[in-house]
Amino acid sequence: MKVLGVLGSPRIGGNSDILLNQALAGAKEMGAKTEKIVLSRKKIAGCLDCTKCNETGICVIKDDMLEIHKKILEGDAILHSVPLYFWAMTSQMKAYLDRWCAFFDGNWTWHKAYAPKMMGKKIGLITVCGAPDVHTSDPIVHSFRETCKLAGLKLLPPVQVSAYARGEIDKNEQAKKKAFQLGKKIARF
Repeated sequence: MKVLGVLGSPRIGGNSDILLNQALAGAKEMGAKTEKIVLSRKKIAGCLDCTKCNETGICVIKDDMLEIHKKILEGDAILHSVPLYFWAMTSQMKAYLDRWCAFFDGNWTWHKAYAPKMMGKKIGLITVCGAPDVHTSDPIVHSFRETCKLAGLKLLPPVQVSAYARGEIDKNEQAKKKAFQLGKKIARF
């Protein structure tokens, strides 16, 4: 079992990063091999909507997303952790998700080569927002839920937490436990 962790926060060592590390630790405890990608350390351009990938299944933009595509295809499950920025996901996470379009043809179905590797893949989501109401990050959950529904991916129940100051979540044992349990759950066959 390979579990890929994708950090959508530009804050290394921040709340989203801490929780992603907890989730990856949970996956490791279940025997999974894990890898973490920090999107802010990658060069990922926004989708150009050139539609060339509709035919080829390969994005024409030559940046780090091409290597990330390979890691997505190789992984059995993907954990995402992202904070809420202005009532939406970060620009890093949005560019990453938009570039998933290379996996689809012009009718929004998986390219034949990708379907066996992607259909039913487990997706985990952790959101962190500074507001006391964790549902302030519902727009992020909605985006992931609809993407998974379209693509036939299995979105596990998301972990939504509230924390503001950098590293504050490290004192929240309940939030860390939820993230750890998400990692364990995503690594089960």
